[in-house]
Order: sequence, then C-alpha cells, then structure tokens
Amino acid sequence: MTNAPTDTAPRGPAEHTVRDQIIAAAHECFARYGYGKTTVSDLAKEIGFSKAYIYRFFESKQAIGEAICTDRLDQLVSEARAAIDEGGSATEKFRRMFKSLTALSLQLFFHDRKIYEIAALSAAEQWNSAKTYKATLKAMLIEIVREGRESGEFERKTPLDETCRAIFYAMMPFIDPLHLERNLDLLPDAQVEVCGLILRSLAP
Repeated sequence: MTNAPTDTAPRGPAEHTVRDQIIAAAHECFARYGYGKTTVSDLAKEIGFSKAYIYRFFESKQAIGEAICTDRLDQLVSEARAAIDEGGSATEKFRRMFKSLTALSLQLFFHDRKIYEIAALSAAEQWNSAKTYKATLKAMLIEIVREGRESGEFERKTPLDETCRAIFYAMMPFIDPLHLERNLDLLPDAQVEVCGLILRSLAP
C-alpha cells in the first residue's frame, strides 16, 4: 500500500494547460497499460517532458491518479444528480439515484476497465477522491431521505443518520468499485430487489 501524498495541487506554476496535458497523457497511458505498470518516467516520455517538470505539478503518480479519479467520479455524481432531479417524489428520486449509480459504475467497469481499476485502488486505499465521492453520495442520500420524511413518504422514528448509514451499506455492493466486480452476476435483479426492500423499510 502506498503512502504517497494525495494532494493534487500543482507544485510549480499553475499553468492549467500543462497540467491538463499531463492528466490527459496519464489517462491514455493508464487506460492502455494499467496504473500499476505505468511510471512517471513513462508519462514523461509520452508527452516529452522531464520527470522533474511533471513533479512541479504533481507530488507523485498517485496524485495524478487522484486527479483522474476525481474527474471521473465527479462525472458519475453529476449524472446521478441529473437523474435525481428528473424524479418527482423522494421515492422516485431514490430509485433513480440507485439505478443511475449502478448503471454508471457498470459502464465504467466494462468500457474503461483500466480507469475502473484506479477507482477500485482509490477505494481500497482510501484516497481523497474516494472519500469525497462517498461523502457526496451520502449527502445526496440524506437530502432525499429528509425530503421523504418531510413529505410523509418515509418514516421518521429511526434517527436520520442511522437510516442513511444502513441504506448506504445496502447500496455499496452495487455502486462501489471495490465491491461491484464481485457482484456482477447478481445484476440487475439484486439491485432492483435491494432498492425495493429499502423503500419498503422507509414506508411510514
């Protein structure tokens, strides 16, 4: 397990175009060869920079991986948010959120496999990108459950934090990169059944 810093802030001048160029080259290299097999030297050769120059912008290879993970996970959150916003009731918003996150995670797994592996590593080693992703999803879930309680759709007896933690635990096998790979054969039936069970448990 690496103990490399996870700060993705550039160490040198904040030339965004150069930083973006490094990230784009890294994304291509990681997608082609895998995160574990790609070194900073490989990235330097790919874009014609020296290793020292790359280190002006990123503390480590992990910091570059963090930037890629953050970008991809932000896309997942944005698309899940769009799905939620199309729902009317809190029940429908939760159903759409859960379904969207599972579908998006599957799409990443099958269509961008090497990048999915970085996301799984991020989750396993608790990179900041993974922590932020989970915190954002929990906040979205709390928002939906609170709305459901206010509208009378969901029960109010169980403490909100306890309810949302339990729901999030139940969702994890289908939305977390670390667990999804082991549960592919259960989809889509298991996700639909777990979603239904959660919503029935929330009924007043």
